[in-house]
Amino acid sequence: MRGLRRLALALAGLAAALVALTLWTAQPGDPSLYPPSGPDVETVFLVSHGWHAGLVLRRESLTGEGAGAALRNIATRFRAFDDVEFGWGEARFYRATPTLAAFDWRLALSALFTPGGSEGVIQVVGLAQPVRESFPQAEIAAVPLSRAGFARLLARLDASFRLADGMPAALGPGLYGPSLFYEGAGRFSYSNVCNHWAAGLLNAAGLPITPVLDTHPAGLLADLRWRAGLNIVGSSDAAPDLSKP
Repeated sequence: MRGLRRLALALAGLAAALVALTLWTAQPGDPSLYPPSGPDVETVFLVSHGWHAGLVLRRESLTGEGAGAALRNIATRFRAFDDVEFGWGEARFYRATPTLAAFDWRLALSALFTPGGSEGVIQVVGLAQPVRESFPQAEIAAVPLSRAGFARLLARLDASFRLADGMPAALGPGLYGPSLFYEGAGRFSYSNVCNHWAAGLLNAAGLPITPVLDTHPAGLLADLRWRAGLNIVGSSDAAPDLSKP
């Protein structure tokens, strides 16, 4: 009995510490940016692939206020597509893991716990169809942003690319569809994973985020539902209208 009591106390202490850490690391939104108050709204889409989340933006929007050399170059390079998906991750693990079936624990642990973090990369994918048709099995959140919030998101996204001679440095084909990997800025680690990156872009646009929850796509979607009031559309929902958050 004493052993069970000690275990229960230890688990309760761990749960309390996790709750405290969650609350301590929660970041507020900016009510002057989100939710948008006027009719001039730019909608972006957060797409959960199960282990990884990406953001889909209209290609035409990549040259707007806040965009820099990297996004303007990408808008030109992917000019055949209406929408573009962006995803960030660790250079070795991301490029070697197109699906969960290809998951390699050794690469994953190395990516998470390399001292000082690992190099990051960004995958850019041109979407030939609308978001739901492009990712029929994904959970998707439509995120309405004010123009000012969207400009800040673009600025942060642009800064995620590492430039070479003033241009984003392409590394080769991406994992699916018409896509390319680019050198990314920042370091990947257990405290800065791909889903934190996506959450950080939305936080720049004014949304509140909770990094502890946002470590995994399921937690990120729950965070967006609870704190930002967004609707999450799954693959089983019939005829979803993703133009409405």
